[in-house]
Amino acid sequence: MADLTQHPVGTTVRAPVVNGTARNRALLANFFKRELTTRYLGSATGLAWALVHPLALLAVYYFVFTSIFRVAGFGGTSFLLFVAVALWPWLAAQEALQRATVSLANYAGLIRKVAFPHELAVYASIAATLTLQFAGYLAVLVVVAAFGQPVRFQGLLIVVPLWLMLALALTGVALFLAALQVFIRDVEHVLMPVLMITMYLTPILYPLTLVPEAVRPWLAANPFVWLVERLREALLDGRLALHWGDAVALGVALALFLGGRWVFRRLSPHFEDFL
Repeated sequence: MADLTQHPVGTTVRAPVVNGTARNRALLANFFKRELTTRYLGSATGLAWALVHPLALLAVYYFVFTSIFRVAGFGGTSFLLFVAVALWPWLAAQEALQRATVSLANYAGLIRKVAFPHELAVYASIAATLTLQFAGYLAVLVVVAAFGQPVRFQGLLIVVPLWLMLALALTGVALFLAALQVFIRDVEHVLMPVLMITMYLTPILYPLTLVPEAVRPWLAANPFVWLVERLREALLDGRLALHWGDAVALGVALALFLGGRWVFRRLSPHFEDFL
């Protein structure tokens, strides 16, 4: 830590520097704990809303599609299970991006006072959200199975790596968005409608087979389409085999992370002037 007890008049006093791998890990753990306690565990309503919101949406979609549109299911799978497997990861990704985009503003006071890797704030926000939501995802799968739905739990051997891959990709996108948000405050407002449109362009509420063949290549540009299909293969069919698409997806996730981190670090030195 820099010594701030004495300094000549007119000299520039630098913020104390927090560096070193051990200190950064401790700081990240502290941020992670803060995210969990302040957003979720600090109040009963925070934790309840994080779990009730996806369940409420699932219930609404189930009612609308089964009672109004008379959709029983797809490919021999009930509509409830078909949607639950894909909807919860999407909502987790949506919440993670929304929270991480504004995460730097939550640490503005610390950023102005202490020099530390600013991306730690984004990492903590993504990690806290996806950790809690993964626990909720597992709980929903157990509850759905308890009601007689044929969940293939051996598929978790694929689901866990997929969730980690999702975290890697989301972190890259979040780093990019969080950096832009510092300079362009409308990013968070534009993000929500973009995510909503993307959701309906992703086969979450419908199977990919219902999409016209001419349109499918365009949907394939959305990485979440691949993720949804892999989740259903694992949890609905119990298929555990790896294929070349997994390697491509990992490469895309890594590219998103490295690209987002590069942009973030290029802009990071200017954050203090705008926060």
